[in-house]
Amino acid sequence: MRNSQSIFPVALLLIALLAGCSGAQPAAVGLTAWDRVELISEAAEPIVSVAAPEGSQVNEGDLILTQDPQRLGEQMAQATAAREQAQARLAELRRGPRSQSIEEGQAKLDGARSRLREAQQNLTRIEDLRKKGVATAAELDDAEAARDSAQSDVESARAALDALLEGTTVEELDQAEAALRQAQAREREVKVSLERLSVTAPVSGRVDALPFEIGERPPTGATVAVLLSGPAPYARVYVPEPYRARIEPGVTLPVHVDGIEGTMQGKVRRIASDPAFTPFFALTEHDRSRLSYVAEVTLPAERAARLPAGVPVQVDLSGLDNE
Repeated sequence: MRNSQSIFPVALLLIALLAGCSGAQPAAVGLTAWDRVELISEAAEPIVSVAAPEGSQVNEGDLILTQDPQRLGEQMAQATAAREQAQARLAELRRGPRSQSIEEGQAKLDGARSRLREAQQNLTRIEDLRKKGVATAAELDDAEAARDSAQSDVESARAALDALLEGTTVEELDQAEAALRQAQAREREVKVSLERLSVTAPVSGRVDALPFEIGERPPTGATVAVLLSGPAPYARVYVPEPYRARIEPGVTLPVHVDGIEGTMQGKVRRIASDPAFTPFFALTEHDRSRLSYVAEVTLPAERAARLPAGVPVQVDLSGLDNE
């Protein structure tokens, strides 16, 4: 979301300078402007619906348009599945080995021991036959290899059973908890991205522009909606330097708007601390009146609500001369 303001032409700046140094009725001149709020696309997905067309009034939180959620919906399903898997793994480690697993490990160790006894008995028999010259050297080698293999199986089965009996280590739990946190963070990230495919109004206002139509795919970061916020535009004017010290936020001043008879009372909402034109140090005392300061004057909603941006305005400063 970005805020932007109207850019005033050079001719308007010259008028502001002349107003500050001429003998005419002192005034600050400028143009009407609206507070603009630009809403950007956070994903390069096609626009599938528009809930608030151009020119419509919206309240804060109202839906303006929606982008296609299909791709991020699939990512959300994957993230949810990964989080559920991580949760199940952590629960399994916290619970520890089940009795069935321990019984299975014990049975494997018993079987390995039985095969080791058989291999040892067979090796003893082959050694006796070898001494008698009946068995060959190859048969003796095979019997020794079978005994060694059975011994290795016993050691492996015993280590597996010991691991089951000891349960889950602290390191395994830490790893499982970290994996779950990572999966949860990824799920939250995708959820936020999915929610932001529904572009809503951050403030109340009027939809001024929708640069993209249904079916178009705006690039990431592109403006997809422009709102004019607030009940009415404001006057953006240039205050001559001699009057700057007498104007502060909250001061009420008469405002003349082209095309509207009479005056309306405006209230200064902001005035710049720095001059808009030539720096102070580059001016002589005689030329200081040519400095101007940008001010924003709020206009009454009952009279200015329908004004467009860019209408010339003039703020009467003559009342300040009596202060």
